[in-house]
Amino acid sequence: MKRYSWILSALLAFTSCTGDFRDINTDKAGVTDDDLQIDYNEHGIRLGIIQQGIYFNYDYGKGKNWPFQLTQNLNADMFSGYMHDGKPLNGGTHNSDYNLQDGWNSAMWGHMYSYVFPQIYQSENATRNQHPGFFGVTKVLKVEVMHRVTDYYGPIVYTRFADADAKYMPDTQEEVYKEFFCELDTAVTTLTNYVKSNPEAAEFSRFDILMDGAYTSWIKFANSLRMRLAMRIAVVDEEKARTEFLKAFNNEYGVLEVENEPVAASTQGGYTNPLGELNLVWNETFMSAPMESIMNGYDDPRRSIYFATCQDAAFKGEYHGIRQGTCFSHNNYLGMSKLNVTQATDAVLMTAAEVWFLRAEAALRNWTGELAGTCYEKGVTSSLHQHGIMQSESYLNSDKLPADFIDTYDSENDIATRCKVSPKWIETADREIKLEKIITQKWLAMFPEGCEAWAEQRRTGYPRLFPVRFNHSKDGCIDTETMIRRLNFPGGLQTENPDQYQALVKALGGEDNAGTRLWWDTGRNW
Repeated sequence: MKRYSWILSALLAFTSCTGDFRDINTDKAGVTDDDLQIDYNEHGIRLGIIQQGIYFNYDYGKGKNWPFQLTQNLNADMFSGYMHDGKPLNGGTHNSDYNLQDGWNSAMWGHMYSYVFPQIYQSENATRNQHPGFFGVTKVLKVEVMHRVTDYYGPIVYTRFADADAKYMPDTQEEVYKEFFCELDTAVTTLTNYVKSNPEAAEFSRFDILMDGAYTSWIKFANSLRMRLAMRIAVVDEEKARTEFLKAFNNEYGVLEVENEPVAASTQGGYTNPLGELNLVWNETFMSAPMESIMNGYDDPRRSIYFATCQDAAFKGEYHGIRQGTCFSHNNYLGMSKLNVTQATDAVLMTAAEVWFLRAEAALRNWTGELAGTCYEKGVTSSLHQHGIMQSESYLNSDKLPADFIDTYDSENDIATRCKVSPKWIETADREIKLEKIITQKWLAMFPEGCEAWAEQRRTGYPRLFPVRFNHSKDGCIDTETMIRRLNFPGGLQTENPDQYQALVKALGGEDNAGTRLWWDTGRNW
């Protein structure tokens, strides 16, 4: 990790406030009162901070890229099976082999509650009564930001974030998800009414870095996000899931459907992609072993879009990755396949392809009258088109299977493929095989957004990832085959706010370790 000791010092500086919800009116994001007085700046600047804070790269004066590395890259990006660091961080044992580092795992909690959620809270209060367009967008962003947090930890402080009388106590994840759907109801209703009354309104457009500035696009995003969250609870609460999914499915403004309308943090106005910095400057993001297995086996046409070929002379022109949990203590993997992400690559949060795969699964569950195979093929095609690959027929008819993983330097890391499905849709296959195809292709299509990929992999078990070779979880709390299920609550909470910490553990309903399943993580698919 670049400047590792400096990063640890910075972490120690901010983790002291991870449990302090009493200082929410102290703005740590660096916005001055003068900044807020000019032409909607009061609302637009806050929403800009929030948008940059999702795929965290807001410069609050302590560096722009290391927070993302800790909040996402050394956690979800790796646990999802997408990528792996090529350097032997921490002597080779760390999150990769489940020797979880609290400083890394606390970052999502600390940064969201210190810098992003306070802006959401202030934006809600400032826009609720006078600026419905900004208020509706704030509600959508609130759900997008905080569902990533609850999907890391489980229970979170949400409805009582600013409630001193309630002592800032947490909600269970079930309560949080139900509140998400209410927030989306408010967002869609508010934006719909505003658009119909003010069809030309576009005051948010100059602050919009995720969409095209149109409020109707934000309604589509809200509907698509509702589909995502509805599917997450498909097994634990199917009736609620189906109801919420259909509410989005039947909305007059629709959902994301075409490949040229992704939700992505644009780099055109000053935002830079932190993953590009980690990749090209820090030299710390490489193809994972599951990616090598699946993309090489499929001869997937997106492989050259996502990854560069190996720099190592022995493997020139080839694509090779790194297996998680091998505890390597050398630099031999630095010649493997790096990502093609740069600082100028837009940071994608949601795509039409993902929505088509959600629709395919909904059809498989008999929630809609659509055909699962048709939606699946539209999802694959949409993903290929998104990356400029216009010919999809041969891929959709492919019977190719993932390849076994052969480590480039240590044969002890070799492992047979766990994924046994091809890209070709088979209508006569049983529904579990169909679900595996849908989720495997969704996993490929969502790259490199590891937060959502990790959540869906935990929910369904797909794609079938490789287990860690060495499991150094504390007291063996993580089962090697079941794999990591969540992140611990920040360690500092136990001493800073023990009452809140105990309430979080109670709301979790299990031990505060990384082997405890979240509410929606049932371990079954039907």
